Amino acid sequence: MVLFATIFGIALAMRLGFWQLDRAHQKIALQTSLDARASEPALDASALAHTPAEAEAQQHRRVVLHGRWLAERTVFLDNRQMHARVGFYVVTPLALVPGPGVVLVQRGWAPRSFTDRAALPRVATPAGLVTVEGTLAPSPSRLFEFADAASGAIRQNLDIASFAHETGLPLLPISVVQQGQDGADGLLRDWPRPAVDVQKNYGYAVQWFAIAASIAILYVWHRFIRPGKP
Repeated sequence: MVLFATIFGIALAMRLGFWQLDRAHQKIALQTSLDARASEPALDASALAHTPAEAEAQQHRRVVLHGRWLAERTVFLDNRQMHARVGFYVVTPLALVPGPGVVLVQRGWAPRSFTDRAALPRVATPAGLVTVEGTLAPSPSRLFEFADAASGAIRQNLDIASFAHETGLPLLPISVVQQGQDGADGLLRDWPRPAVDVQKNYGYAVQWFAIAASIAILYVWHRFIRPGKP
């Protein structure tokens, strides 16, 4: 019985160690893919994806788009941090020129008022034709939300398909994370890079392999070497 428990413990610890190594390799592959896509030529409106499968293949590609802001459809995603401060991610649809099509643009971060939680930050949104440079990305990461936080100007999350149904806009199945710090709109764009911390996974792998080795050593010690063993 002890032998089977020992074998099971060693096998489990080894499996978890190799799983952490596999996670590290996946993260390295992700970083390599991100770097490769970032170095490719920027896409324009005519090359943007129109299906979820195509959108997945285009994520993290650079884009240069021309269009007009649909400022009345701006959404403020609450409880988003930048520089360790809590505020909003400002998301505005951009009607592409030449069209057809509309793409959601994560324009940047704005602080919120803690004296009036219903107050919206002032965001300068120019009229007329604008040029937006950025990278393609999925919708912002989802946060927990109550039912009444799924509509209105201030929301917790924004799903592209649901927002398209709500507004009737012909939204493409991908969003743009705007880059650049021109300061005209007062938004911050120090976007966090995707987390690719492989050292943590390597550390966990070493711990699991050490646990497997400890189990084996303890078994051998108590089964064959322990002083005074009859």
